[in-house]
Amino acid sequence: MNTAILGMFIPTFFFVSITPGMCMTLALTLGMSIGYRRTLWMMAGEVIGVAVVAISAVVGIAAVMLHYPWLFTVFKWIGASYLAYLGVQMWLSKGKLAVSFDEQQRFEGNDRDLIAQGFITAIANPKGWAFMISLLPPFIDNSISLTPQLAFLVSIIMLSEFLCMSLYATGGKGLRKALGQAKNVRLLNRIAGSLMIGVGIWLFCS
Repeated sequence: MNTAILGMFIPTFFFVSITPGMCMTLALTLGMSIGYRRTLWMMAGEVIGVAVVAISAVVGIAAVMLHYPWLFTVFKWIGASYLAYLGVQMWLSKGKLAVSFDEQQRFEGNDRDLIAQGFITAIANPKGWAFMISLLPPFIDNSISLTPQLAFLVSIIMLSEFLCMSLYATGGKGLRKALGQAKNVRLLNRIAGSLMIGVGIWLFCS
């Protein structure tokens, strides 16, 4: 692949990834509520979702979404409602993502739910689609085979997303430690829940 194009691609998509958005806010929230190691499951779902969006933007599935926008809208509303529901549960110090007073109960929950949560957030993020549709195709060289260069570019995007979410999740874990005393657990849940509700509203209104 052209090194000049690659030199532009890496900083461009790292900047897109590091910019605060729904996925980064979700990583911060989960890092705060369940810790970095458990948040890795959500991050795995998110990077897979981002890969699907990136590949779709190049191969043309995005055109179907543009012709049938109601499908995207319905899917987006379902994802937004789910995130808002989780946020309310966390705000009330209930549900599997809420920080518990009991250290043994703190890390219970279904990892598949976290994977699905990350995947849905990535797929239903309209800004993610907009970035991929507008930014990714110009980096594709039509004079060479599409498959290897697309695989290479998507791998870079996934790595960039993972590194940036790790930064946000680690920051959330640090905030959790700062507020992790028993008397602050309810406050921590409400902060995390409010952020989660905000992500849901952001997704619903975008």
